[in-house]
Amino acid sequence: MLSSLQNPLVKQMRKLQQPKGRRQQGWFLLEGTHLLQEAIAFRYPLAVVCATAQWQENHPHLWQQLVAGTARVETVSEAVLEAIATTVHPDGIVAAASPKYRPMATLPIPGIGVVLETIQDPGNLGTIIRTAAATEAAGLWLSGDSVDCEHPKVLRATAGQWFRLPMRVSENLVETLQSARQQGMQIVATTAGAKHTYWEIDYTQPTLVLLGNEGAGLSAELQAIAHWQVKIPLSAAVESLNVAIATALILYEGKRQKQNR
Repeated sequence: MLSSLQNPLVKQMRKLQQPKGRRQQGWFLLEGTHLLQEAIAFRYPLAVVCATAQWQENHPHLWQQLVAGTARVETVSEAVLEAIATTVHPDGIVAAASPKYRPMATLPIPGIGVVLETIQDPGNLGTIIRTAAATEAAGLWLSGDSVDCEHPKVLRATAGQWFRLPMRVSENLVETLQSARQQGMQIVATTAGAKHTYWEIDYTQPTLVLLGNEGAGLSAELQAIAHWQVKIPLSAAVESLNVAIATALILYEGKRQKQNR
């Protein structure tokens, strides 16, 4: 059993709590029973699994699966588990994996995709990923200056759907969108001052929906690339909607149109 916080593996795992550590080591954290169940369901390769003896006793079948399919498994003390985890009350298991095995979004796509610019809140990103998976979106593109898509809070907010949705980080969204246009895709930008409401657009054709930063919105540079600019009607007393809610409205409108074809 690993019980020392000075153990090299424990130190390595603790560094994964920060973006710098994740970049340097090429690993990210998976915390909690549900995320590990989803990882197994999607056959996602795990590099390390750390679990308390009590967790192993409570989940014998899942532990056997992890032992059989993981490069390294370790029994750890409660104190070590709490030090590795980012949650206040971890449920007894934490794993590390490489992001290189996640499905990658590629252009062109046959349906609807989401493009996010400078998203900062991990809860928002995780909720958008979960919603995109629920509506069967074809992919998600994220600007390089957005929150890390392997952030532990992002993983938790996806409720396991992180493994399902093809994603890609783009260091140049302008080039990505220009390429999409050249390949015949429709580009739809969300802006507060748009003339069209979001339900006026035909989403049954291959489409990328652009959404911007929680405070500043979508940059003028990306707006200019779009074929259409759309708004979500709001009461005069309401300034804006949460970006995850805005994404959900548009994606479900796309799903409704597809089903009613």
